[in-house]
Order: sequence, then structure tokens, then C-alpha cells
Amino acid sequence: MRAGAGEDRAARQGGGPPEPWPQGMPGAAGGAGCGPDLQPAAAGAGRGHARPERLAGAGEQGAARRGTPGSGQPAGAWAELAAALQRAGDLPPMLPAAGAAAEVQRALEAAARTLPPDQRGPLREAYRLFRDFDRLPPGQRAERVARAVDLVARAAAPAAGESPGRRIPLGGEPAPAGAPSQGRTVPPGGPPAPVPVAPAGGPSAAAGTAPAPAAGAGASGPSGRRSPLAGSGAGEITPATPLGRLPGVGRRQAQRLARLGLHTAGDLLWHLPRRYEDRSTWKPIARLVPGEVATVQGVVVAAQRVPTRTRRVVVRVTISDGSGRLDAVFFNQPFRLQQLPPGRPVRLSGRVEAGYRGWQMDHPEVELLEGEGDEPVHTARIVPVYPATEGLHQRWLRQLAWQVVGALAGRVPEILPEELRRQLNLVERAQALRDIHFPPDAEAWQAARRRLAFEEWFVMQVALARVRSQQQQEPGRAHRPDGPRVARFLAALPFELTPAQRRVLDEIRADMEAPRPMRRLVQGDVGSGKTVIAAWAMVKAVESGAQAALMAPTEILAEQHARRLQQLLAPAGIPVVLLVGSQPAADRERVLQGLATGQWPVVVGTHALIQENVRFRDLGLVIIDEQHRFGVRQRALLQDKGRRPDLLVMTATPIPRTLALTLYGDLDVSVIDQLPPGRQPVRTVWLRGRQRRKAYDLLAARVAAGEQGYVVCPLVDDPAAGPAGDGPGSGGQAAGGEGPAPGPGGAPEDAEHKAVTTWAEYVARRYPRLRVGILHGRMPGPEKERVMRAFERRALDVLVATTVIEVGVDVPNATVMIIEGADRFGLAQLHQLRGRVGRGSKESLCILVADPASAEGRMRLEALCRSQSGFDIAEFDLQLRGPGDFFGTRQHGLPALRIADPVKDAGLLRLAREAARRLLERDPGLDAPAHRSLREEVVARYGEFLAEARALWS
Repeated sequence: MRAGAGEDRAARQGGGPPEPWPQGMPGAAGGAGCGPDLQPAAAGAGRGHARPERLAGAGEQGAARRGTPGSGQPAGAWAELAAALQRAGDLPPMLPAAGAAAEVQRALEAAARTLPPDQRGPLREAYRLFRDFDRLPPGQRAERVARAVDLVARAAAPAAGESPGRRIPLGGEPAPAGAPSQGRTVPPGGPPAPVPVAPAGGPSAAAGTAPAPAAGAGASGPSGRRSPLAGSGAGEITPATPLGRLPGVGRRQAQRLARLGLHTAGDLLWHLPRRYEDRSTWKPIARLVPGEVATVQGVVVAAQRVPTRTRRVVVRVTISDGSGRLDAVFFNQPFRLQQLPPGRPVRLSGRVEAGYRGWQMDHPEVELLEGEGDEPVHTARIVPVYPATEGLHQRWLRQLAWQVVGALAGRVPEILPEELRRQLNLVERAQALRDIHFPPDAEAWQAARRRLAFEEWFVMQVALARVRSQQQQEPGRAHRPDGPRVARFLAALPFELTPAQRRVLDEIRADMEAPRPMRRLVQGDVGSGKTVIAAWAMVKAVESGAQAALMAPTEILAEQHARRLQQLLAPAGIPVVLLVGSQPAADRERVLQGLATGQWPVVVGTHALIQENVRFRDLGLVIIDEQHRFGVRQRALLQDKGRRPDLLVMTATPIPRTLALTLYGDLDVSVIDQLPPGRQPVRTVWLRGRQRRKAYDLLAARVAAGEQGYVVCPLVDDPAAGPAGDGPGSGGQAAGGEGPAPGPGGAPEDAEHKAVTTWAEYVARRYPRLRVGILHGRMPGPEKERVMRAFERRALDVLVATTVIEVGVDVPNATVMIIEGADRFGLAQLHQLRGRVGRGSKESLCILVADPASAEGRMRLEALCRSQSGFDIAEFDLQLRGPGDFFGTRQHGLPALRIADPVKDAGLLRLAREAARRLLERDPGLDAPAHRSLREEVVARYGEFLAEARALWS
């Protein structure tokens, strides 16, 4: 055969030269695992295309260009043998194998002629394997090819002058990241169930990039053993060290870290893992099981670049641990040839698959084994997985965290008093930080998490307790006992107060008559009677000579409150005015003058109340409705318009008790947990999109009986792309062929108008006798008022609206609500919307129309259909989605929790609250030297909140 014929033929057939021989064999490109960029290579080496294929061997640098040592022959024979074995292994089962077998035998003969006679034995044995190759089933063919590859590797190793197990030193090889020696004992098994350790679901995203080692400052990692980064030459790391100054962190990586809020080494120290992967199970290769995620340890026996028909780079590395062999396949990672030369001890973690040559891992996590004292970072342990962003790979981020934790964890100050740690059996802070990042076992992780969760609750509760203590020391207005106006107000109510309402009135009365400012939260379910409580407090404030202001988040809600309060306060002779942004200038000026002179004792408004030109003669009571829609500063701006006025905040979004202690620990909490008598429960049903027609037929029937209804729709993505069709087959229809198809949120400016008009047209077209109106938040104030008044006096049958009607709308004759796209709303929001019906004595119905794609979406809708209690729904939502959404409902100045969870750690929260109370009783200012670090931590974490609460101590 002509020298190089194999290369020419492979180039013609596969779009490139043939696959180079296994690293170190005669004819191999790059030898010893080096790529062609480091040393001479065979013609075409490095330009081959890749298929995952397995060939074992060991080698010598530059063999491809020099030919076989001592033979004087070119490398083409060995390259042709590699290609022939590749084609035999890839032969489809349905094709005849005689031609492939003959080709391999010819290539074996050519390769044998390049060797001395005493080294040809393995090739003769390989030759015999292909005598009856064409009569074998496909499985046995694969076994024969694998055996032949091993024999060829044995023949090639002495030809190249190297043994398979010997490591070949490379001049350009980077200093490897260390790990424990091959003989290190790894604890068997994974952590117990409570630990959030998931089986490593394959290698992390970092496996796709070359690890850029981030150099460390110290000589030890988090556990105190030698860090893989030791001796890299970096300067000392402090909590204030910018991450961009750490070796290995370039400008782009620093920008990506900044997107996560990570700017300094101290920030990264508190960037805690979101989950863990169990890579601690270390198994012999012979005991691997397909599909499992495992860690293996062995020595590289071959590393080669595999050709493909495309231009993808595929590197296959074969390791052996004495019990068997395993191939690690890497795509588009040519640096692996340099990193993993034959003879290199290595540990791999990844998912095990069965390849045609044996076990295989695609893109496993790689850890090189060097020093005896090194500790693993990425394998053979419980491995942290961090919150990341695009461009930040887990391996790189984990290596950086290993460096920072090793340098800083032992230097963080202890903030919990020693007596408290001993009583609660809490580990030290430094140890907790080490073990939460890189836990050696399940018990260490549990102890670390318990310590850090308690610490987080404790610091928060100290801040909240300090605020409460400061508030109790402030002088306030002591309102008069109930007088004749309060009596006339209560006597004129057309209903009896519930026991829950009377209990809350007593709590508010005690606060208002005390010589300190009231700070109270009233939470109650939809329709529980919070407005009457607010009206009573207003009457009491006015009877004491003060003014009262109620701030609502929307103009519609403010207008509803103003009309309702005018009715309730009229028997007490108290006028109510409205102040909103859309008022005519003349009306606004009249209201402003009356507030400044005291002519208007009660005002209801929106954010317009906190404008600089709004002044009160004597503001004594501030009421915030749906307070989670306001920030702390907005609330403070309204309070600043009086002399320490009483504060009453209200919410119809029930909050579980554990969260109330967290979010509103600076407020006293009252709960209205009973509905007024005579209120009918709202029956809730869930229909699929294809059943939509039933919902609207029922709505039309209720309207024919003299009742009214709502249709609530989500926003569409693009007003210009709204649905125009109707019925099956029409464009833009929703699932099931009925009605329009609104998209999810994120709509442009006029999307609200498009959403409601689209659905209103659908209803009007289907049911032409219905009088349909529309309502959305972008309508001018007078227009919204006109529509609401028309609906209230029954001039409209159906009101198609967005979630602008979520709160404050009270039309007892409305008994049906259809919520389109119900799975796009939050559970609490759905409960609020449902509260707009069932406000009279007639049976009411809420119909959820949705086709949820997720199991969670289905569970939420089913929970709403089962329960009428907002508190039960809130607890379910907390269990389902965690506390994140609840924390988002209060712009409270409190930083996000790092690790504590109000659901899992409710017991720790109660312990922390009690411990904080006892500590501040002994040392209110945290002035004792033992409490100095705690004080600094409280100010660092909650300084903004304390300042806004006027409780920041110097």
C-alpha cells in the first residue's frame, strides 16, 4: 500500500485526514497527550474530525513525523491501521463485514513490517481475531475490535519507547490543580436525606471550558489542608479585596460576578451554595452501572484526538484503575490532550454510559491527583453548586470559592455570645462557613446550616427588637376615650361587628389611648371587614382633634374607599375628601387648602398624598391600605407630615405567622379571622380552555336572572398581534379553539386596553344581548369612575377588566367571575380577585379558565378550588413556593435571607426572637465589648432599615 494512502482516502471520504493513532503509538499526533500546538505532529494531525472512539496505548512525542523508532518507515501504516479499526468498529450491523476485516488485516500486516520481528506478536494475535469476523454477530464484532485495539496498543508502546503506565514529562504543561493522592480514603456513600445533595446529574457546565485556575493567597483550603491554589503568588486576600484583583478573574469575569452582586472577596464568602452534588462515592471501574453518576480514580493510559466528519474537536481519554478501563470523551476541548497525558493519575466524576468499547463518560468533571496533602475540590466529595449567571461556569466559580473560603473563613469575627452558642449547641462561625461551602459529610453540613440559619434570624430579630424598643420610647399622642361621635358611628352600622372585629378594635383602642405612637398591622381575609376598622379609627382620631389620612395604591381603590367612608362617617358628621393625581387643578387646590387649615378632617388618596405641597394642620392617624404596594420611604413620607402620628397598615394578603414575625417584627399584628355573618362562600371551579363556552353560557344565564359578572383577563404580549378569530380554526384562538389567546405579562403601554377590548369583543360577539363594559388601569380617572358607577347601578351586565379590580371593588349584585389564563396569576392574587364576588347574600361562582403546563400550576388551581380561607391558601403557597414571593411583597428595607427559611426554620426563628429579646434587656445598645461584633453585623446588614425606622444608634 502506498505510504499515506490511508490519509488521502480518509480525507476524500470523511472531509478530513484520518484519525491520529492513539497517543504515543508510532504514527500518533502529538505524542504523550500533547496537541499539535506544542510539538511536531503527523501530517494532518489536529485537523481530524471526531467521533467518540476508543483506542488505548502509550507513546512518544513526535512519533508521527519521525516514523517508528528504528524502522525508518513512515507513519502512514499505523495511521491506516487506526482508520481501519475505526471503520470496523463503526460498521453498521446490516452491512457485510468481510471487506472491513480484510482491510484491518492488510493494515496490520503493513504496521507489523515497521516493527522488529520480536515485537510483532500482539499484531499477529490481533490479525487472527479478524479471520471469521464477517460471521460474528454485531456484539461479538465490537468485542473483537476492542481486543484488537488493546493488542495494537501493546505493540505500539515498546515501539515508541514508552510503557503505558509511565508519565511523559511535557515542558509546556501547566501546574496542575492538586487533589489527594490515589490512595486517599474517601468516605463511602452519600449524605442522608435531609441534606440537599442531588446525585451529580452529569458534569457541570464548567466541563465545557478549560479551567482557568484562580490563584489563592494562602496555603490551605477550607478544611485547613493544602489548597490546590497554594503557592500561586497572589497577595493576601481580605474581605474588601475586589474580586477582579484575584488571579484568574479577568475583567469580563468580574463583570459577570458583579451581575450576581459579587464585588469583593467578602461578598463571595457569603455567596452560599444553592444545592450540592454527591460525588463522594468512589467505585472501581469494574463495578460501574450504566446510567449512574459515579466517581472513579485511575491512571491515563491513552489520550487522543478523534476525527469526525464535521469540524468538531473530540478528545478521548482512556483511564484504567486495575479493575477495568473507562473512556472519557470531551467535545471541543483540545486542551485535554495536554492536561491528561498517559501516566497521569486522575479522578473523574460523571454519568456512566455503555459504549461499544466499554464504559464511557461524556464531559466528566476532572481532578488531577498530585500531592499527598491535597484535598479534592470537584470530585470525591460533596460538591457545592452555586447560584451563577451566563458565562460563569460551576468549576471556575467553585475553584474561586475554594480559594476565598480558605483565606477568609478562619478570619471572620464570631458574633454570637459564647453562652448562647453553648446553650443551643451551635458550631463556631468559621467552621460553619467552611462546612456550608465544602461539607465533609452530612452531619457537618447540617450543623453548619443550623448555625448560619439561627445567626441570620438572630441578627434580624435584634434589629427588629431594637426598632420596637426605640418606638416604645418615643412620645406620641394619647387619644381621648371613645366619645359621642364614636358612639353614633357604631350605632349607625347596618350590621353587627364580628367577635374578631371587636377584638381588633380593642387592640387598636389600647394603642391609640397610650402615650406612644401606634404601629399596628391588621391583616384579614377578603371581605372580613377591615374598612370598618379603619373607619372607626378615623372617627376616634377626629374626635381627639386630629386629622386622618388613608393612602391606597390605585385611584380606583382610593375612589372606592372614599365613597365607602363617606357613607360610614356621615352619621358621625365627618366629611371625607379625595386627593388623586388625575383631579382637576381647581379641585386639587381646594383639597390642599382644606387640609392645611383643618377644614377636611379625613382624606383618602394615592401617592398624591406624599407630594411636597401636601400639608396637614394636625395629622394624627396614617392608614396604609394594601401596604405591600408601598415602600418604607413612601410610608415614612406620609408619617412625616404629622408629629409622630399613629400608623395602621392593612393587608388582605394573609401572611403566615412565621413570616409575619419576620417581615413585620417591628409592628404589632392583629388578625381578623372571621367573616361577617350572612356571607356566602364562593364556589370555585376550574375549566380547561376547551370548556370555555360553558363558563360564558353560565355567565349569560346569571345575567338573564338579573345578576352581574366580571371577566378578568391577563395582558397580551403585543397589542398589534391580538386575536381576531373566534371559534375553532380561527387565528389567535386559545387552546381548545374558543376565544382569544392572551399572552403572558410584560406588555407594552397600551396592552391593558388591548387585552380588555379583545375579550370584551369576544363576549359581545358571542352574547349580543349582554351590556359589556371595560376597565383597566390606564383609563383616565373620570372614565374609570363613569364605568364603575354604571356597573354599580346595573347599567352594565358584564365588566371586562384587568387585575385593577383586585381590591376595593364592592358590587353585591356581581355573582360570577371568569378568570382567563388563571395559571398566570399568583395564588394570593387569585384569592383577592375571587373576593370581588360573593359580597351579597346570593350564591356566587368563580370560574378559573386555564391550561397550566406545569404540575405546580395545577396544584395551585386545585388548592384554590378546595379552600375558601386566605390563611390556608397562604400557608399552602408558602409550602409550595417558599418565602421568596412573600418577601417580595414588602419593600421593607430588609435584605434578602441568605440561608434561613421561615418554613423549615420556624423553630429557630422562635428561639432567635426570644434570645434577641433577652439580650437587649441586658444590653439595649449592644455596648458590651462581647457584643461589639454583633452590633457591627446588625448595622452592616440592617443599617438602612434601622435608619428608616429612626432607630439607628451611634
